Amino acid sequence: MSATPDPEAGRAGHLAHAARAALEVEAARLREELGEPIENPGQMTYGSQAAAASEVFAQQRDLALRDRERIQLRLVQEALHRIEDGSFGTCVDCGKPVGAERLEAIPWAATCIECARATGR
Repeated sequence: MSATPDPEAGRAGHLAHAARAALEVEAARLREELGEPIENPGQMTYGSQAAAASEVFAQQRDLALRDRERIQLRLVQEALHRIEDGSFGTCVDCGKPVGAERLEAIPWAATCIECARATGR
């Protein structure tokens, strides 16, 4: 007698396949953005303090965004690793399913919504 296919397993496989595609696109986008140089503020001259402050602010903003992109790339790479090792879709904190809707919205989500709320992520 043959076993009845598990519809949840089929959905998980489809979700992992779709997530892999989205994660690979996101990883490529982040790598491209991380490869772009951040411009240094130009030479400051007397009387241009406001312009210099604006340039320094822009550079600091760009550096902060770069840090955020590095973190995001790490999360994406970790999600791709979870797809490879078969743990994608399982909460890394409690071991329960992450939830298809959450993974469709945030394919790099490592935790279920309950654990994410509990830790403020």
